[in-house]
Amino acid sequence: MIIQDTGILGLLLIIIGIVLFIVGVYFQRKKRLIADTPTSKIRSLAMGLVEIFGQVVPLKNNVFKSPFTDNDCVYYRYTIEEYKSSGKNSQWVTIKKEEQRTLFSLKDETGMVLVDPTGAQIDAKKDFEFQSSLGKDPPEQVIRFLTTHHLSHEGFLGLNKTMRYQETIIAPNDSLYIMGTAGVNPYKKEVQTNNAESIMIQKGAIEKHYYISDKPEKQILTQLTLATYGTAGCGIIFIIIGAILYFRFI
Repeated sequence: MIIQDTGILGLLLIIIGIVLFIVGVYFQRKKRLIADTPTSKIRSLAMGLVEIFGQVVPLKNNVFKSPFTDNDCVYYRYTIEEYKSSGKNSQWVTIKKEEQRTLFSLKDETGMVLVDPTGAQIDAKKDFEFQSSLGKDPPEQVIRFLTTHHLSHEGFLGLNKTMRYQETIIAPNDSLYIMGTAGVNPYKKEVQTNNAESIMIQKGAIEKHYYISDKPEKQILTQLTLATYGTAGCGIIFIIIGAILYFRFI
């Protein structure tokens, strides 16, 4: 029975290793695509896959207020979690999460272009994080948000629950790296920009890669390098260990 279980464990490790290796290959391809695509100036954009870097300019009357910090933004993502215990097990449980994004313009020293972030992978740092607990109330803005959405930071006898609040935003004047498709701007008669009005950065119909980050390209490439070696390396190790266990005991 032990031999059979060891063989099953080995097979499971092989499968996990293969998945990790495939993910590592994905990170490597993404890194290579970013490294091989030159950064374009907005004024000289051509149709197709492009890479640009600039500052966020919100469209008139087209901004959100961030839920927890009440800041102007063109994108926000928040998560509310509660720390729950059940017997010997304790874990963070997501109570509510939401994401909102809207059209905005990106500006560099040569011009400005419209960006539709729909469908983009958005990689941005957390701008706000707070943990409430016994004797530690969340900020007033968070309490108002919870009340509006029929949630509470208080539990039994009015004591504070252990909860965590996280918020990520893209705000006006934030610097962004964007790799996406320069395509036809369907809003050219409704939205005026300082760049050629016929272009909008968007998710392509053929080229699906669409990535928006608040990090500079060099930092993105460093992170992808670490992710590539980390996942692919772990995958190879899992495959080797799994193969040893499987073929030794089967």
